[in-house]
Amino acid sequence: MGKINIGRLLLGGIVAGIVADVLGYLVDGLWLAQSWNDGMLALGRSGIGGTQIVWYDVLGLLGGIAAIWVYAGIRPRFGAGWKTALYAGLAVWFIGTLLPNVSFMYVPGLFGRRLTLLTTLGGLVEIVVGTIAGAALYKEA
Repeated sequence: MGKINIGRLLLGGIVAGIVADVLGYLVDGLWLAQSWNDGMLALGRSGIGGTQIVWYDVLGLLGGIAAIWVYAGIRPRFGAGWKTALYAGLAVWFIGTLLPNVSFMYVPGLFGRRLTLLTTLGGLVEIVVGTIAGAALYKEA
């Protein structure tokens, strides 16, 4: 088993994060923007603003790096390619999106079921597509 190529991990992770951030903007920043603003206002908070968007972008980059790290870690067992990237993306989505959204949005009822479902499914597409894109750039040392 070879060592993880840190340079390629960072490159692939940044690409994965950028792809996920762009898709996240389309899902949450455009398509679900009104639902997010309505939900925030219902909680007595202001709508999503510039500072939050910057934080979401940084978190998207970190999520992309995490996804490619998982990909690099499971690659020796599953082989290189899109299927392994799919598995890595699903793992990161499960831990980083599904569980938090269910526990912080759905269970306490902070946001509506529709918003919770759509943003969670959108997150699935975002991280899986991002991971596949980033994994295409990852090569062992």
